[in-house]
Amino acid sequence: MDIAIKNLEHRYNIRSPFERLAIYDVSLEIKEGSYTSVIGHTGSGKSTFLQHLNGLLKPTKGSVTIGERTITAGEKQKHLKSLRKKVGIVFQFPEHQLFEETIEKDIAFGPINFGVPKEEAVKKAHAALEQVGLSKELLDRSPFDLSGGQMRRVAIAGVLAMEPEVLVLDEPTAGLDPHGRKEIMDMFYRLHKEQQLTTILVTHSMEDAAKYADDIVVLEKGTVRLKGKPEEIFAESETLVSIGLDLPETIKFQRLLEKRLGRSLKELPLTMEGTVDLIKRLYEEGAEHQ
Repeated sequence: MDIAIKNLEHRYNIRSPFERLAIYDVSLEIKEGSYTSVIGHTGSGKSTFLQHLNGLLKPTKGSVTIGERTITAGEKQKHLKSLRKKVGIVFQFPEHQLFEETIEKDIAFGPINFGVPKEEAVKKAHAALEQVGLSKELLDRSPFDLSGGQMRRVAIAGVLAMEPEVLVLDEPTAGLDPHGRKEIMDMFYRLHKEQQLTTILVTHSMEDAAKYADDIVVLEKGTVRLKGKPEEIFAESETLVSIGLDLPETIKFQRLLEKRLGRSLKELPLTMEGTVDLIKRLYEEGAEHQ
């Protein structure tokens, strides 16, 4: 499903002494099947933005269109349940939302809540558990008997079991070590490709944004500061640093390399593999001139 966001604004606690403008003048188009990363400093409006994607928050100005459904400021919204089935959100520390006595029941809860017959919901639960790389032998166990990483995968399976068309990931690797983070992010990317999902990643990790995204949106103080392809965004290194964002380690390395060589490098490596290829080519160029 295509997503179109026009002049989106959200204010908390309207007409009270605590009224606060969280996001404003946000306009974006996210194409079906694309992978978009949303980055920004803490307080930039990332979480507020993503909660508009399935109606958890309503616009105080502007509109959000997801597929054929449009949520417009000031209009009463009915039947948001169908939208929430199509847009699955994996929040930070999703394992904190586990509550059923068995893994099977926990994963099947979402589909059953959306009206799927129990037998079919159980089948979806089995399939979703496999998608996140866990064995069906775990289905009868309590989710609270698992390791932290396994619990997170079970929680993610609960979102996948609803078979969303749009998958929104809110800092999905928070608290994981580098190995666990890579495993989870690679899993999401595989699912993105296999199921042709429209994926939206909200992250503090510049490495993840650079490696996986087709497009990047940079939020600053509640509005869009930059948007474009990863190579376009990270070419604006001075702007990113000025608003408190870090750079991917690969680009930091490139900047040091340029300083050492005394010249600018045209290529902008966004992954470790790309950096290795760049070093090889530079070495070969040096060998040819000797």
